[in-house]
Amino acid sequence: MKAAKGSAKRRKLDHDDLTTLSDKELVKLMQKGRKEAFEIIVKRYESKAYNLALSLCKCEEDAEEVLQDVFITVYTKIKGFEGKSAFSSWLYRITVNASFMKLRKNKQNKATPVEEITPAMENSWVNHEYWTPPTTDSKLANAELKRVLSDAINRLPEEYRAVFVLRDVDGLSNKETGEILGLTIPAVKSRLHRARLMLQKKLHRYYMDFVNPTQVIGVGPRYLQGEA
Repeated sequence: MKAAKGSAKRRKLDHDDLTTLSDKELVKLMQKGRKEAFEIIVKRYESKAYNLALSLCKCEEDAEEVLQDVFITVYTKIKGFEGKSAFSSWLYRITVNASFMKLRKNKQNKATPVEEITPAMENSWVNHEYWTPPTTDSKLANAELKRVLSDAINRLPEEYRAVFVLRDVDGLSNKETGEILGLTIPAVKSRLHRARLMLQKKLHRYYMDFVNPTQVIGVGPRYLQGEA
């Protein structure tokens, strides 16, 4: 009787739309060997994992290899996931570690295409509402800002770039960032502050050239105001 009930339950899940399940529920199914659950997790997180890897690795080919490594790791180690942190934090941590391993193996400094640094940048700390360049072609000015910003982020040291990307680009909290990187919240805030100062220094000349100095003071992006 118990076997029949279990079989009936399994058939029901086979017919359900598994995409509506939470990460926690999908993890349980993955730990039971359900490949369909793994496929849904891949679809749910492949874009976010890729964007994070690309922001850290600065190379499309490397980011794609990292993405493959990430989901191979998830598939092979899911049974050992105890749920002490959110699944997304665990996956991001795997992505960051895999990206840093790739960077150590490949030391060449490749530039990240401006349009690929991450779609989230449009709604992050560099929101265009914060500045108004005195130019007749705002599209060109916006493109120039993205180019300068992309280059500045790419030049951040690994440990600061990781914190900056997770906090200010992907919009994660200090706690989530700390869990992913294995840092305390004070350490996250400290590295984020350092990263923002580095970017401020690199972007200062650009803002002074393209933005009225009176607009910069007390107005610019969040990092200029020191928010954490």
